[in-house]
Amino acid sequence: MFPTPIEKRTRGWQISYQAMLPVVLIAWLLPLLAVMLFSIKPEANFVSGDYWSLPSNLDGFNNYYKVFFESDMPRYMWNSIRITVPTVIGCMILSSMTGFALGVYKFRANLWIFFMFVAGNFVPFQILMIPVRDLTLDIGLYNTVQGLVLFHVAFQTGFCTLFMRNFIRALPFELIEAARVEGIAEWRIFWYVVLPLMKPALAAMAVLIFTFIWNDYFWAIVLTQGSETQPVTAGITSFNAQYRAAYHLMSAGSIVAALPPVAMFFLMQKHFIAGLTLGAVK
Repeated sequence: MFPTPIEKRTRGWQISYQAMLPVVLIAWLLPLLAVMLFSIKPEANFVSGDYWSLPSNLDGFNNYYKVFFESDMPRYMWNSIRITVPTVIGCMILSSMTGFALGVYKFRANLWIFFMFVAGNFVPFQILMIPVRDLTLDIGLYNTVQGLVLFHVAFQTGFCTLFMRNFIRALPFELIEAARVEGIAEWRIFWYVVLPLMKPALAAMAVLIFTFIWNDYFWAIVLTQGSETQPVTAGITSFNAQYRAAYHLMSAGSIVAALPPVAMFFLMQKHFIAGLTLGAVK
């Protein structure tokens, strides 16, 4: 039913695996390496059609100076922070409460409500583009940071609820029963008993949602426009002029935009791995 671990394969399989692993790793890293190379190449190389050779001079690092100090990239980065951080906090608050309710309490519509949260994850977001855009126009939230935050919270809470509900159901129910025997109120059980145990799962979920929202491009261009509200993923395209594409600045901006999710992962790596693996082994 499950694939055989490579350690238990024949020696021929192990040699093939060891030989193919570096090839696959290099192929997977090639786009990132290309973007890193483009980010330090001077504009003259692109004008002459010289895309793949080494930079002709060492002035390519001026691309990062232009990105930071001669463009709206700092504003786009700030917009991404204003969008991503409230979304992560909102999803964590809502999903922890809904996950607690669906994972602890048994009532008739429990499973149907849970299915509603899960079903929202299977709706293709492309078919929601026009209705969501019209809705934001009708209620005055189009091209606003608040509108994009509310939209992301509404759509990401379903996945987060699935994540948290399954995590809470894996916790020892005897802890909740013991607290109830002591006469502790339900909200205090959630706050003092369940929530501390949810910290690894909340950390893992925070990393995932932060990455999802920070890297979102589709809804960033559908619901916002202009440097006042657009996040960094949409702002990178502002380096394109009408008749030319500034590949060197776009690449430098892409590297800069990728740093916060990478930093977030490494800062939360210990909690992230613990949250994903907790409960895997009894």
